[in-house]
Amino acid sequence: MAEIKRIFMVDGKPFFPLGRHRIYMGGYSVRSESEIEENLKAAKLTHGNTVCMAIFWDQLEPEEGKFDFSSVDVVIKIARKYELKLIFLWFATWKNGVMDYAPEYMKANPQRYRRVVASNGKSIWVLSSHCKANLEADIRAFTALCKHLKAVDNKDHTVIGLQVENEPGILGSDRDYSPEAQAVFDSPVPAKLISAMKAAGKGEVYDIWQQSGGKKSGSWPELFGAEAGELMTAWSIATYINAVSKAGKAVYDIPMFINVWVSSINWWPVAGECYPSGCPVVKVLDIVKWFTPDVDIIAPDNPHENPRMHESLNDKYTRDDNQLLMVEAPGGVNMMRAISDNNAVGYFMHFDTNEDGAVIPGDVWNVELTRTVAAAIPLILKYQGTGKIHAVVQEEGMGFHGFIGTQMDFDGYLGLIEFREPIVHGAGLIFQVSKKEFYLTGINYRIMLRPKPPSVALLAGNDLSHPSFCNYVMRVDEGHFDKNGQFVSDCRRNGDSLRGGIWVRPSDGVVRVIMCD
Repeated sequence: MAEIKRIFMVDGKPFFPLGRHRIYMGGYSVRSESEIEENLKAAKLTHGNTVCMAIFWDQLEPEEGKFDFSSVDVVIKIARKYELKLIFLWFATWKNGVMDYAPEYMKANPQRYRRVVASNGKSIWVLSSHCKANLEADIRAFTALCKHLKAVDNKDHTVIGLQVENEPGILGSDRDYSPEAQAVFDSPVPAKLISAMKAAGKGEVYDIWQQSGGKKSGSWPELFGAEAGELMTAWSIATYINAVSKAGKAVYDIPMFINVWVSSINWWPVAGECYPSGCPVVKVLDIVKWFTPDVDIIAPDNPHENPRMHESLNDKYTRDDNQLLMVEAPGGVNMMRAISDNNAVGYFMHFDTNEDGAVIPGDVWNVELTRTVAAAIPLILKYQGTGKIHAVVQEEGMGFHGFIGTQMDFDGYLGLIEFREPIVHGAGLIFQVSKKEFYLTGINYRIMLRPKPPSVALLAGNDLSHPSFCNYVMRVDEGHFDKNGQFVSDCRRNGDSLRGGIWVRPSDGVVRVIMCD
């Protein structure tokens, strides 16, 4: 049984944030209060409970030391109106590996707020993590934001978390070649890092160290060879972000995390080109975790739609020291396995709306999937980590002789899952909370259950005239969970409605099945 540390809490109770990742709203920034309302209203109508929204440093601090929190206050006000929670995304020193959202006073003064210098000696559009003035400015702005949130939201707790920076790292170079950074590169690797590698005894960082000779001390290139630039950058940026997060938490202690631009499969896997160097990709994840004790989670933005690739990446970020939080994902059936197999503590996906606020046709299925997960949140909070949650996922090529489905193994029961059609894929979650009690939620599938026979010899004594029927059912109800987490039956099923199995659709809410001997 895996212990689930719930970093998100509301009114002292565990909370599973689910909803929409909506960074921009109208391009760069919010054009009007009505635009914010339109987007948050859409998030509410699509069954989520939380929205991720960006906060832009240059908008928050238009002049050095002068802060404008009006946009923050408007978003909080509207979120409360629609009973939504917020996670703010801090676009500051980094956003996608560059400095686009740094304030104008910093952009206009590169002598004070120094930028990364590439190997050709030219500066690039990235603030340097080796510049103390950059760090001090970010800390000043971030702590001002945290102080404001504590003042305006300490009682209501509309804002439940903060993302510290966005896909940090260097886009355009493997490391900073400025004199200050070069001095660090040529200096001894911190003893804490060497001790951490020794203690771990495994992992990608450890392997790079060993392949480079496993020296007990030395400079970055002496210990890590050709990978030294990216590893030093990861250490420097992790140390920088942790300082920002630590200062913010000292003011207002709410969950904080970093998101990751993962290494793309479409380009050459070169740090600084394919993805921002120093971003906590799998290669350097150990370093980032060791040097961000004041950051709660490293959250991958997992773009992979291929199930095997998606699951493989999720597995790498699901660790004893790091829980899976999906802040940016394409959605789809991958959400089910993230919740059941990786015990994800929150999930956000993209979807778009038209000018009337309606979800565009291509995203309706994702919205319906969100609806099914939202209905089961009390079960998710209670049973993650127990092995009682099973993902239902329809995949390409699934089927035989006209049957589209799969088999599942439950405690005491065999399950047969059938999907209605190959076009609208089925997906869902099945909770077996006790041997005879099941809860079902999802889209476009039906389940047939039968007790596991104690031996093949005993099959002859069973009624096999209708082997696909869901026999020996005590009760089947469509229902929902109330505010106290108690199941409420809205509709009873029986007789012909169970013939051939139990269908599960978003409109059914949660289906409870109690089997009978």
